[in-house]
Amino acid sequence: MDLTLPERLYLLCCDLDRQRFDPTSSLYRDKLLRAAALAELTIQGLLTDRKGKAARSGGPGPQDPVLAQVLADVPPDKPRSWTSVVLREQGRTETAVRTRLAEAGVITVERRRLLGLIPIRKVTPRHPDQVRLLREQVRRTAFDGLPESASIESVCLAAIAAEGDVASVFTPRECRNHKTAVKAVKAHFDAAVPGVRKAVLAAVAHGRSS
Repeated sequence: MDLTLPERLYLLCCDLDRQRFDPTSSLYRDKLLRAAALAELTIQGLLTDRKGKAARSGGPGPQDPVLAQVLADVPPDKPRSWTSVVLREQGRTETAVRTRLAEAGVITVERRRLLGLIPIRKVTPRHPDQVRLLREQVRRTAFDGLPESASIESVCLAAIAAEGDVASVFTPRECRNHKTAVKAVKAHFDAAVPGVRKAVLAAVAHGRSS
């Protein structure tokens, strides 16, 4: 299965060692997935930045239903701020991504009740080695100081994970220790996908204040 950026980011949010999702970004994970979708739509040429807003670029819509869902939040005749698109509809995108991955056999989803009362959902990647490989690829992109030599997809994932404090990818201390390299990744991301990184920062602030 050729995974989309939102799907890859969802897997990166899984802390494989602790067998749980990264708790740091859990408050706004859905928004990070929407930011990843906007990045992919921009890379595909379906969205562009027009005076600081997300605008349709024309062309056939994406086949992936999650990307199509996010694209539909930007009307063809009315550009929207990147932040407003990222903050739209709490939980919808994460649910859709999880469903897609489960249907494709990439993850298993176990539903149960904690203490017989509280409903919980345990998500387990079926191919953890592939997730670890993806994680290491994103870490190299963030820390080697040469974002122009990496794939734009890896740059997007590294920048979103860094700004979104996805601790299952790298810790804040690691980002501080590689400050110059991470800054270069963010600048490369901004050049390729204008507006999305600021929307990620807004989503993080919104999630922490809610």
